[in-house]
Amino acid sequence: MIQFQCDYNEGCAPEILQRLAETNMMQTVGYGMDPICDHVRQLIREACQAPEAMVQFLVGGTQANATVIASALRPYQGVLCAETGHINAHETGAVEHTGHKVLALPQTNGRISADQVRQALASHFADGNAEHVVQPGMVYISMPTEVGTIYSLAELTAISEVCHEYHIPLFVDGARLGYGLASPACDVALADLARLADVFYIGGTKQGALFGEAVVITNPALQRDFRYNIKQNGGMLAKGRLLGIQFETLFADGLYMRLSQHAIDMAMRIKEALLSKGYRMFIDSPTNQQFPIMDRKTYERLSQSFLFDFWGSVDDDHVVVRICTSWATKSENVDQLLGEL
Repeated sequence: MIQFQCDYNEGCAPEILQRLAETNMMQTVGYGMDPICDHVRQLIREACQAPEAMVQFLVGGTQANATVIASALRPYQGVLCAETGHINAHETGAVEHTGHKVLALPQTNGRISADQVRQALASHFADGNAEHVVQPGMVYISMPTEVGTIYSLAELTAISEVCHEYHIPLFVDGARLGYGLASPACDVALADLARLADVFYIGGTKQGALFGEAVVITNPALQRDFRYNIKQNGGMLAKGRLLGIQFETLFADGLYMRLSQHAIDMAMRIKEALLSKGYRMFIDSPTNQQFPIMDRKTYERLSQSFLFDFWGSVDDDHVVVRICTSWATKSENVDQLLGEL
């Protein structure tokens, strides 16, 4: 069975495994305060062109989302996001568990707009009873979104401007950030993200690391006491250098973007083949997640050899599946899928 249902099936890039073995008996201080973590912090700052940014490492995406949001918001505040946003749809109420309501907005292909954000904020503060309801205190978006779409530089800039106008932070979930940056449709660079977002993270778990996310905080107001929040939320890994080693390997010589580009190349091969064979796409995604519409018989036949993520039914005879490539997708497995199609 060849698996295309997600982008974290495999362990890690061989370069990371080798580096972990080489440093296995190294003695360092804990909790991410070791020289390796310090070195990769500098590498990430340079890549982001953000010399004053704080960089901290957490184990996973849900942990990063909950920790960042809990750290940034006052007790009476919530976070605006798309209704399909990961914090709203896939994290078992982790943000609400910290005491902050997720304020979901209607989405278009996984995205929300600056106009929606402005309207939500303006409506709240124009309400004479505003203090009786949760105050929007942050905007959360994903890049790429949960359905593989990406924000343009113009869209991201417009959302950032609204956030600055209302003095609330913009938080970008970058669990699949490399797959967005490597997309041929993307006009956003890492430095743009660091300039426009108050806090974002660079995903490792889905992009070649065994585990780990690198949280980048560019807003000085959000940097203060952030490590207290990491500890309180159970995110301060005692053997913190294990996170540092992985990101150091990913960023030392461009490995992160090479792995990301491979996933995009594999996804575009699949997408082009699907379109050439007359398949319709449920969502036009330019990243590593593709959403073809298949008749049920084809889906059942392909499912004998390939594992996809069932996305839903279109009608009695057709379904939507998610085909997901990753840094580790083998070209020969894509060949086999295309042959079966």
